Amino acid sequence: MERTVKIPGPDHPITVEPHPSRVVVRAGGQVVADTTRALTLREGSYPPVHYIPLDDVQPTALVPSDTVTYCSYKGDASYFSLVTTDGTVADAVWTYDKPYDAVAAIAGHVAFYPQHVELAGS
Repeated sequence: MERTVKIPGPDHPITVEPHPSRVVVRAGGQVVADTTRALTLREGSYPPVHYIPLDDVQPTALVPSDTVTYCSYKGDASYFSLVTTDGTVADAVWTYDKPYDAVAAIAGHVAFYPQHVELAGS
């Protein structure tokens, strides 16, 4: 299947910048990630998304999922289910293992759907 690859520009800007402060992610009352190395991705009119280095996420909090999606600006995203004290939330976390060049900095990072976690420091 042919994949369309789009380059960010004035009609669809994307920026990735270091987040200036500490970011703590909690789920089910437990800290699942804590970092001073988050990246903030801003894409068009979408809300900013914090990408957390995978090294700064509790390894027991993530279980790989079979879900895969595609973004023509960022590439293939794979997903994790989030394990919390309240149970497991399917596909609550995503990552781009091999993101396109325009967003290469987010490789090795994960993002959390905000409706499933509490983000402090954002």
